[in-house]
Amino acid sequence: MSNTHSLQVISSAADFQLLKASWEKSSSYSIGFVPTMGALHEGHIKLVERAYSENDVVVVSIFVNPTQFNNPADLNQYPRTLENDLLLLSKVGPCVVFIPSVSTIYPQNDSFQPINLHGLDSVMEGKFRPGHFQGVVHVVHNLFKLILPNRAYFGKKDFQQLAIIRFMNDYFNFPIEIVACETIREETGLAKSSRNMRLSDAEKEDALVIIETLKFIKKMKALGFSPMEAIEKGVAFFNQGNLQIEYLELVDSDTLLPLSKNWSTHTTCCIAAYCEQVRLIDNMEV
Repeated sequence: MSNTHSLQVISSAADFQLLKASWEKSSSYSIGFVPTMGALHEGHIKLVERAYSENDVVVVSIFVNPTQFNNPADLNQYPRTLENDLLLLSKVGPCVVFIPSVSTIYPQNDSFQPINLHGLDSVMEGKFRPGHFQGVVHVVHNLFKLILPNRAYFGKKDFQQLAIIRFMNDYFNFPIEIVACETIREETGLAKSSRNMRLSDAEKEDALVIIETLKFIKKMKALGFSPMEAIEKGVAFFNQGNLQIEYLELVDSDTLLPLSKNWSTHTTCCIAAYCEQVRLIDNMEV
């Protein structure tokens, strides 16, 4: 028995609508949607597997979205591994792979208007990547509108993005359930990321200071330090390694507001750092 499944690869909105019309002939069906930028790894595959377990049909999009890169070099260097992506997906199940062009996602008659994210986009990632989250909201809005899935699957590694997508989903009243999935890690603890492909083995070793710092912050909380004190000690701990920190923040898990004196009921520690030219992010509930 073959361990691969046939995939339906489509690139136009019209072809997708035809396919969807054929599904609608069934009395009932559900669509699970996994939006990706390709360069798939085990974290993405876990999202796809979860979608399979909860839906009749699974759609995976592969689209490197230009509007969410505020650094042109980062866009150019983003790994593109389509052949391998399709091979990985074929081992999971017979899904639909949607590979749209920029003009398909952003047509001339695009009616999308930027929305007020009420500060969710002004902290952490938003502070260092201006315009990034408006780009994320735009692409996910247009994909949701086109595919209209029952459920959409996102990893918790992109913690701030997940909060913003939930907000956007509610704002536009999409009838879509947002499913958050746990961060998948290497055995070492390093969060799986498409950007890890750009790291040498030595750099992957250096990057472990990220997860070690998150664990350190959790320990500081247990020892009774305030959020501000924990961050101060956490930065000093991080700086013993070889990476360059961009931010280390303790925030309320729901509002994303930074904490200083008091811990909230649900607190998340978020970090972004550079390993040479590669920017890595991670987070942990503490």
